[in-house]
Order: sequence, then structure tokens, then C-alpha cells
Amino acid sequence: MGRRPAKCYRYIKGKAFPKSRYNRAVPDPKLRFYDGGAKRANWDKFPCCVHLLSGEREQITSEALEACRVAFNKYISTQLTKMGFHFRVRKHPWHVLRINKMLSCAGADRLQAGMRGAYGKSYGKACRVKIGDALVSIRCKKEHIKHVLEGLRRGKNKLPGRQKIAVSNKFGFSQYTKRQIDEARELGTLIGKGTHVKIERKKGPLLNSLLCKKLEKLMNQDQDDESQED
Repeated sequence: MGRRPAKCYRYIKGKAFPKSRYNRAVPDPKLRFYDGGAKRANWDKFPCCVHLLSGEREQITSEALEACRVAFNKYISTQLTKMGFHFRVRKHPWHVLRINKMLSCAGADRLQAGMRGAYGKSYGKACRVKIGDALVSIRCKKEHIKHVLEGLRRGKNKLPGRQKIAVSNKFGFSQYTKRQIDEARELGTLIGKGTHVKIERKKGPLLNSLLCKKLEKLMNQDQDDESQED
């Protein structure tokens, strides 16, 4: 029996139905890789970020997300190589889809009960998205934005509904603009977190602040120098 078309499961109806101890024997989603490209690259290597945004409130199956990932990854990898960008699939398919299988062979009316007990068995997985939700985010260099835009254009053709491609004003995958990061770099309040960066908050114990830690480090160095001189 082949797969049903996406129009059967595209619209959000009822409550979410995740995998749980009550809902077992759920097939694994087709989408297996949520990070790709230069995923170990430091936060300052790729300053630009492009998002694929949902334009509808709908359900997107894991098969559609995987087809989208394959499409944009294939194009961008050929243009920039694997180490020229870093992508993240932002949505995870948690919602379990059900199917009430019906026989279509001769004499099937003797075997099936129509809509009696039509709850259905687990069939696949999908993610529920709202208008404006980010489906895919890709960080890259400024001169490579045109290739990322074309790759996401090819990828969104694999998805149901409407999507928009937007270039972010934030620095990479961080939540700060370039101006905020430059100011924090001058003040020495940047905290590197690998693929993204944080700016130190002005709340919390003073002993945990970066300035206090630097002073403590300098004091320890002075004590070591004095002990060596003695």
C-alpha cells in the first residue's frame, strides 16, 4: 500500500498525538539529520543568517522535511562545498499520524467494518507549524547569501503550503545584531558558546561576572610572580 498524499494530513485537527507509553509502535521519522555542513564552525565564522519561514498554520510530514533538506543541501554543497555553510532544521516531527487501513480487494465488504472502530494505527510523523515559524536556518558568509537563497527556494518547493525566505539582521545563529556584538566585544562581555554567542547579563552574583574573574586571574598571576622572585 502506497503513501497517502500530504493533503490528507496537512490541516491541524484536534490535539497533538506524540509518542508515549500509551502510544507505542510508532515508526521513526524519515528526517534523521537536523544539523549539517560546518556544524563545528565557531560563531564568528558565518556572520549572516537566512531563514525559511512558514506562511501557514499546518502540519508538515517528516518525508517533506527530508525532501526539503536533501534539495537545499545538494545545491548549496555544490556551490559552497560542505564547509562553506551551516544549516539547522528547526522543526522536529513529534506529532504521530494515524491511518485506518481499508481493503480494496474482492469480497472486502465481508472483512472490514467500515467506520466502526475507525481509530487507526500509527502511520508516520509530522510537525505542527504556525505562521512565522522558522523551518530551516542557514548561516553563511555575506558573499554567499545568493547561493543560500537559491538553495532554500528549491527546498521550499518540496513543502506543502506557502513559505517565505528572509535574511536575518542577527549575527549568525545568535540573538544579537552585529552592532550589539561589536559593543559587547569592546566592553569584554561576550561569552562564546561554540556555534552561537551570548552577552553577559547584568544580573546575578558579582563573583560570577567576567570582570571579577579577570581580576582574580590577574591577582593570582601577581602572587605567582612574587613567589618566584622570593
